[in-house]
Amino acid sequence: MFAVIKTGGKQYRVAPDDVLEIGKIEGEVGTIVQLPEVLVVGGETPILGIPTVAGASVAAEVLDHKRGPKVIAFKKRRRKNSRRKRGYRDELTLVRVTEILTDNAKPTIGPRPKKVKAEAPAADAAE
Repeated sequence: MFAVIKTGGKQYRVAPDDVLEIGKIEGEVGTIVQLPEVLVVGGETPILGIPTVAGASVAAEVLDHKRGPKVIAFKKRRRKNSRRKRGYRDELTLVRVTEILTDNAKPTIGPRPKKVKAEAPAADAAE
């Protein structure tokens, strides 16, 4: 099963367990957010939205908030001693799609537990 969602002015084709970088959305790291603008729900019989599928949403776990690569906009007018340099970095959110919901269903899958690093045995105890 797949879905086409719209967020941040862009459209993404998603399936469960996909990891996406989308424009910044509200939500703490480790929480589940719902993305309500679903344009298509695919599978055995695809459902097309006009413009969105009624009652459909995509549940996703927020993995990280970060910034994208630096983009430089440099303008120069030759022989005029005129230069302008501007730059920016997009605010991004890294999400993992947990499930595709229809019929106004609520998310059933919670966030994944964080991995705990195993501590190495102390060298003092071995001696």
